[in-house]
Amino acid sequence: MIRLAKYIGHSGYCSRKQASRHIDAGDVLVNGKPANHIDHVTEQDCITILREKITVDTQRVYYAYHKPVGIDCKLNKDDPASLSHHLPKAQRVYPIGRLDKDSKGLLILTNDGEFCNQMTHPDFSHEKEYLVRVQLKPSQQVLDDNFAQKMTGGLVINNQLTLPCQLSVLSADTFKIILTQGLNRQIRKMSHQLGYKVIDLKRIRFEQFILSDLPEGQIVQISKKQIIKL
Repeated sequence: MIRLAKYIGHSGYCSRKQASRHIDAGDVLVNGKPANHIDHVTEQDCITILREKITVDTQRVYYAYHKPVGIDCKLNKDDPASLSHHLPKAQRVYPIGRLDKDSKGLLILTNDGEFCNQMTHPDFSHEKEYLVRVQLKPSQQVLDDNFAQKMTGGLVINNQLTLPCQLSVLSADTFKIILTQGLNRQIRKMSHQLGYKVIDLKRIRFEQFILSDLPEGQIVQISKKQIIKL
């Protein structure tokens, strides 16, 4: 027997964290009764989320997807812009982390709940690399000399200090940044705090997997060892 949230994570329906949210919301039934976080279940139990029966698929799959601007990573089937309409049909998968609707680039998709939990947990400090273009201030022709120092040293956003990161300026208005945390709209909020508006943001790497020449809107199956050293 295993904990309910872990079982749901194994099923590929969503991550363990998202499963806990469903339990809190009362969306989950175990054998027809409202679920609790302390419930332990087996494959013999009938588990449903929003009336959909959950089963565990033992085959783990991994995909790389080049998300275009305008796709929302929330898996809301009623939203025409939702990522759910662009996922593979053969297996139920979900994204490891998110990109906001106005951003593009690499998303890793999987049905491996344990792997998703590991890759998003802050203790593991997995790297994500981005190319970012900002709107310069009216009086500027290039990024401020102190921009990189302030960004890499850490800023307080939403009452939380960002971790030190790596940044290199590529041109007058463009930089590359490597983060090891995933706060909501982190790069946009950090840039805004320094007086810059992000006008283009693209994730180009997740750990050791590089987006490379995968066309925008395309999806390709990959292996776990392409993402992280095993």
